[in-house]
Amino acid sequence: MSVRNLEPQIIWNHFEDLNAVPRPSKKEERVRQFVVDFGHKLGLETIVDKVGNVIIKKSATAGMENRETVILQGHIDMVHQKNSDTEFDFDTQGIQSYIDDEWVKAKGTTLGADNGMGVAAAMSLLSSTDLEHPALEALFTIDEETGMTGAKYLDGSHLTGKVLLNLDTEDDDEFSVGCAGGIDTNTLYKYNTDYSAFTIELRGLKGGHSGMDIHLGRGNANILMNRLIYEAAQKTNIRVTELEGGSLRNAIPRESFGTVVLPTNEKETFITFFNEFTTLLKFENSSSEPGMEINLKATELPSEMVAKADQAKILSVIYTTPNGVWKISEKIEGSMVEAGKHDIANALRVTYELIGAEVVQGGDYPGWAPNPNSKILKVLEKKYIEMFNEQPKVQACHAGLECGILSEHILDCDMISFGPTIKNPHSPDEKVNIASVQKFWKFLVEVLKETPIKA
Repeated sequence: MSVRNLEPQIIWNHFEDLNAVPRPSKKEERVRQFVVDFGHKLGLETIVDKVGNVIIKKSATAGMENRETVILQGHIDMVHQKNSDTEFDFDTQGIQSYIDDEWVKAKGTTLGADNGMGVAAAMSLLSSTDLEHPALEALFTIDEETGMTGAKYLDGSHLTGKVLLNLDTEDDDEFSVGCAGGIDTNTLYKYNTDYSAFTIELRGLKGGHSGMDIHLGRGNANILMNRLIYEAAQKTNIRVTELEGGSLRNAIPRESFGTVVLPTNEKETFITFFNEFTTLLKFENSSSEPGMEINLKATELPSEMVAKADQAKILSVIYTTPNGVWKISEKIEGSMVEAGKHDIANALRVTYELIGAEVVQGGDYPGWAPNPNSKILKVLEKKYIEMFNEQPKVQACHAGLECGILSEHILDCDMISFGPTIKNPHSPDEKVNIASVQKFWKFLVEVLKETPIKA
C-alpha cells in the first residue's frame, strides 16, 4: 500500500508532495518556491517576506467571520541525517517513505515528519473546500533546525492573527505551552603535534532530537567514545590522532569514530581492556541503546598525534561536559526552563576556557514562558476531553520552539503547540504514527470550529 492511500488522503498526499522536494536547512529555495506555487495555484494571497518565510492567507468560511484569525505555523526545512551505509543525496533526492505496520518511515534517512506533518496539515486546510474554519494565515518559516532564522527575522506586519497554532509538537496527547530556548557553544582548542594504530567505531545508537528526546537517557556517542579513551589512557600510553562524532547541533550523536596509537608492546593490554570495557558500556546501556556496536580495527600509522599534555586536557574537559537535562521547571513538571539555558551555557564556557580553548557562543533564541490564562489552551483542553475522553498533558519542552521568538514579532498573540506522534526525530529512525495523524487531523479540524470570538 502506498503512503498516498492512507487516510486522511489529503494530508498524506500533501506530505508526500512536500517530501519529494529537497529541503535542507539554509537551502530552502526549492521548497520555498514549492510553497509559493502551491498558494498561487489555489488563487490565495501569497507573501514572501524579506528573510524568505512564506505566508498564505485564506478567508473565513461562511458563519466564521466573527472569530479570531488563526495563524497556522510550521517550518519547511528538515534535519538531514542518514545511516552510514545509506547512499543518499539530500540536495537532489526526495525522501523515500514507506509503511511499516502502524508507522510511516523513510529508507535509511530522516523522514521529515518534523515538521513536514505540520506543514502538510496547513496545506490541507488551505486546499480544502468543505471544511469550516475562521480566517487563516499559514506561516511557513525557514531554517528552524539550524538557527530559527525565519522566526528571528520574521516581518510580523504581514500577519493579523491573534491565535497561533504551532503544529510542531511530537506526541498527540500533549500541548506545549512553553520551552527552554537554546544557545550554541562552539569550542576550539589548538594543540601541539609532537607505535600500532587502531580505529574505534562506536555506532548503532538511537540518537534523536537533542531537545525533545534529551530526557530519555539515550547514549551520546561522543561522550561514550571519550569515556572509553579516557579510561584507556589510565592503563596505557594511548595517544589520540583523530576524534569525530555527531553531525548536527540539534541531534543527539548516534556515531563516533576515533583513531588512536600506542606502543606496540602495549597492544595486547589495550585489546584486553577494550573488550572488557566495551562489554561494560553495552551492559550499562542495554535498555536504552540495545543496538550499540563498538568495533576495533587495525589501521595505518598516522603522521601526527595530539601531544600528551593537550590530550589529557581535552579528554578531561569532554568528560566533564554535561549531557542531559540541566534544570527542571518548578512550575511545569518534567520541563526545563530558560534560566537553565544560560546556566549551562556559562558552565560550558568556563569549563573549556580553563584549558585555554577558544569559546564562541551564539545562536541564542529565547524561551517561551507559559501563559496560564491562555484562551486557546482552554479551547484545546475542552475539545480534547470531549473527543477522546481523557485529559491531555500540558507541558513545556526541553527544546526550543519558534513560539518564543514569534511572540516578539506577533504581539498579543495567544500561542500553543501540538501535533501527531513522531518518534526519533532528527535520526534515520524517525517515524510518524498513522493513527496519530488521523487523530491530529480530526482534532485540528474541530478546534478551528471553536476558536475564540473576536474581542
